[in-house]
Amino acid sequence: MRFVPLPVHGAYLVELEELGDERGFFARAFDVDQFAALGLRTEVKQCNYSFNHVRGTVRGLHYQVPPATEAKLVRCISGAIWNVIVDLRPDSPTWLQRSAVELSTANRRALYAPDLCAVGYQALEDGTAVYYQVSEVYTPSAERGIRWNDPRLGIEWPLPVSAISPKDEAWPLMDVES
Repeated sequence: MRFVPLPVHGAYLVELEELGDERGFFARAFDVDQFAALGLRTEVKQCNYSFNHVRGTVRGLHYQVPPATEAKLVRCISGAIWNVIVDLRPDSPTWLQRSAVELSTANRRALYAPDLCAVGYQALEDGTAVYYQVSEVYTPSAERGIRWNDPRLGIEWPLPVSAISPKDEAWPLMDVES
């Protein structure tokens, strides 16, 4: 695997190192030792799968607070997504900054989002599926979110929003001092 640092401190684009032959290729998608060498969380307590019927669907921006903070490794396994993370760590050198990357079956990349980074994505194709590993189990009392269209963040989503859950639509606007 190759780890490409993103503008959000501690976030990485994770690229496969493909070993190919006439059959296709083999690649390691997760290696605890390589993640640990970079100081990234390595425990996987939950794996999630989401399917999106229509392009333009937005999910997020989600995160969990202590004592159940979570890191995520997000991979698009069918179709394509525009994956956005926002740094909500007050002591981070990139506090309130964001990173966005396209993840798709064609590019086979993943995004590692550290604890206290809100994560969201938009499906770029109909029938898009996303699989992600999470370092903590879903904890409703620790669940938080910020609105996908918060003007403070100025996220430029590639497509008009075609579907979003009432819960994601109702997340509050950010209420922080700059």
